[in-house]
Amino acid sequence: MTDIAYIRVSSVDQNTDRQIAELKADKTFTDKCSGGSTDRPALTALRDYMREGDTVHVHSIDRLARNLQDLLSLVESFKAKGVALKFHKENMTFKAGNSDPMQELMLSVMGSVAQFEKAMINERQREGIAKAKAKGVYSKSRRKQVDAATVLNLLADGRSHSAIATELNCSTKTVQRIKRESEASATS
Repeated sequence: MTDIAYIRVSSVDQNTDRQIAELKADKTFTDKCSGGSTDRPALTALRDYMREGDTVHVHSIDRLARNLQDLLSLVESFKAKGVALKFHKENMTFKAGNSDPMQELMLSVMGSVAQFEKAMINERQREGIAKAKAKGVYSKSRRKQVDAATVLNLLADGRSHSAIATELNCSTKTVQRIKRESEASATS
């Protein structure tokens, strides 16, 4: 009987400390990816690792799944393997052979809320992208392409870094970087 922790955050740069502090376990599986799908490396490894009699600890329902159908399917697959599943934030535990209609209702409600939250996040993201595209400022590339010669000409005309950044719709750091790179290449 092993206590297993499953931790999920949505991106690589997010911190798992909030979840880890609460979950004491013999083995921990951590995913740093979206919960919109069950196709996650650590979740797959967890499902391969768990054995009858184990308990899987999850900080909250939305850390396991952001889709009601996936959530219910995962809970049933754990129970079918004889593995208990404990959601700490909601204080809910699901075990094989143990049926609690009220708890199952709460699981469905909480899973629906998680699914709704994910849908709202996606909608806000689409709206933001549409607005950025309408303004002409949306780009899938990480670095905005600014013509170095234009920046250098504007600097030579005596324009300030902030004025150039505003005109070219870039950051003042970009203007400073171009200036610094130009000066470095001139001295070499």
